[in-house]
Amino acid sequence: MNRKRTYTTRKKSSKRLTITLVLTSLIMSVIVIWIGMHDWDVTKAWRQVGIGETEAPPVEEQEVEMTDVDEPRLEEEELVQDPPAKMDEAETDEPEKNDVPAKPEPKNEETSKVTTKPPTSSTNSGYIEGQELPEEPTYVNGILIANKRYPLPSTYAPGESAEAREAFEEMVAEAKLSGINLTAFSTYRSFEYQTSLYKRYVDRDGVEAADRYSARPGYSEHQTGLAFDIGEVNYEKHWASSSFGATEAGKWVAANAYRYGFILRYPKGKESITGYMHESWHFRYVGREIAEEIFKQNVTLEEYLGLN
Repeated sequence: MNRKRTYTTRKKSSKRLTITLVLTSLIMSVIVIWIGMHDWDVTKAWRQVGIGETEAPPVEEQEVEMTDVDEPRLEEEELVQDPPAKMDEAETDEPEKNDVPAKPEPKNEETSKVTTKPPTSSTNSGYIEGQELPEEPTYVNGILIANKRYPLPSTYAPGESAEAREAFEEMVAEAKLSGINLTAFSTYRSFEYQTSLYKRYVDRDGVEAADRYSARPGYSEHQTGLAFDIGEVNYEKHWASSSFGATEAGKWVAANAYRYGFILRYPKGKESITGYMHESWHFRYVGREIAEEIFKQNVTLEEYLGLN
């Protein structure tokens, strides 16, 4: 009798277990089908039956603070030096993206002038105080010149030189073969943009200091569209900094830029001639043949043209 009861009990338990498993399987199948009908999005499926949040919480965006990495500053030892006796420029800032060129860059032979000496003597800043801006740009031996004694018209707005850009891109392509990714972080600047830029530097450092690294409006080589401030991608800390010259990228550009028509515009130890402190990042396009001559002679543009 006891054995029969035990058998009956076990049989009932087995039926309950079987029913439970069948029901569980059916419920799971329904759930899987339901989720599949909602593109396998569990959250979306739950929302349809009122389960879970109706809207995902917003993700807060992280604000990234931008700084003027390409803004030149004078080192302490440079601030105490005597101001230069002569000419040109060496300023940098973000390239002006909204300036639309007013007219194409003129051919050298169209407005070429050959001038060997400025009309009057310059001051300690290198500028000829009271000098009026000309109506036409000045060419010396077929080379457009823009420095502290030979300014540009305020209306001169050629935009970035297409020829210089093409040569620069060729240089970029070759540099990549050596694992160096170059960029030009500042090229053409309009007269108006240079006006606000120079004022900002004067407000920050004073006229005497600003004149050593930034051009007054109309005297900027960047207004020619032929000046390229060069740096390395992802190494913004070296942009517009003397430290760029000590990097592998800076050394590569210094040794190879002439092959693409660019010269280091403001070499070390030439401030009394160019009028500006050394800038390892500032290069000027003059064409391959002239650039090679200047590079091999190890002279400045002013020395090459006999303007010093």
